[in-house]
Order: sequence, then C-alpha cells, then structure tokens
Amino acid sequence: MLDICAEDECNDTYGRIRMHQALELKKPAGIEIPSERTVYRVMEEIGISHRPKRKPNGITKTDKEARKSDDLIKRDFYSDKPLSKCVTDMTEIKCLDGKLYVSAVFDCFDSAVLGLAMDTNMKATLCEQTIINTYKAYPEIRGCILHSDRGTQVRQEVA
Repeated sequence: MLDICAEDECNDTYGRIRMHQALELKKPAGIEIPSERTVYRVMEEIGISHRPKRKPNGITKTDKEARKSDDLIKRDFYSDKPLSKCVTDMTEIKCLDGKLYVSAVFDCFDSAVLGLAMDTNMKATLCEQTIINTYKAYPEIRGCILHSDRGTQVRQEVA
C-alpha cells in the first residue's frame, strides 16, 4: 500500500475502495488481497487513511416557509415513456478560479440530460435558464412532472 501511495502524488487521496482496487490490479506475488475492511484497518494502522474534504451536506436548502407542493413522484423515479417524469438538481464544482454551479434536468425514462445550465452563482436565474434550455430542446415536455429537492432557488422559479 505504501508503494502504491508513492507511485503518484495523487495516490495519497486513495480511500479503502480505491486502494483495494489498486491492490487487485497489482496482484503482488505471494500476497493474498484482503477484504476492503481489512485494507481500511491496515491503512489506519500505517497512517495512510484518507479523510475526504467534501462536506456531506447538499448545497441547496429547502425553504421551510414555502407552501409544500404535492409529491407526485412518491420516490418512484421510473417512467415507462419519455418526457413524462423528470428530475432536476444542481451541483457545485470547485475550480481554480472559483466555483461553478451546474443545474440539469434528467428524464426518468432513460436518465438522459434534457437541459443544462451553468453559472458562477446558484441564484434562481440558474434554475430558470435550465428550464428554458430544456423547453427549447424539448418543447413536447410541457405538462411533465418536474421533481426537485424544493430548494429555495427552484421554489422561486416555479412559483
């Protein structure tokens, strides 16, 4: 494991899963590759365990004062026909010169990206542009169910 970490400067970010995969690829002679859990314990013992810097919290916050709309999807993210049920969300990408926010609309039928927008802020205009781009590409989407995490940006746009 120490040799794998020394091979490349980026390898010090390996967690137990990637380290286990790297060991499987290397297949050192005469050494049986242990389970992921054992790899984790050994990494802890020799001091090469990686703690992710990423925060587990999402970037959008639900507007608790907003009127809650009905949950039409009810955790059923499958659709038997295209453009009838879609989901949307945004994500943050850290770049050298700041943050980039990407918002997308996905079709539940085949997980295809129907619309996309990017901006350097995550205001309601980003959600608005995503919906506009989706409608321009697929005008027949009118009337579909659009599910989101009810973040304040989306609520402002849909209202």
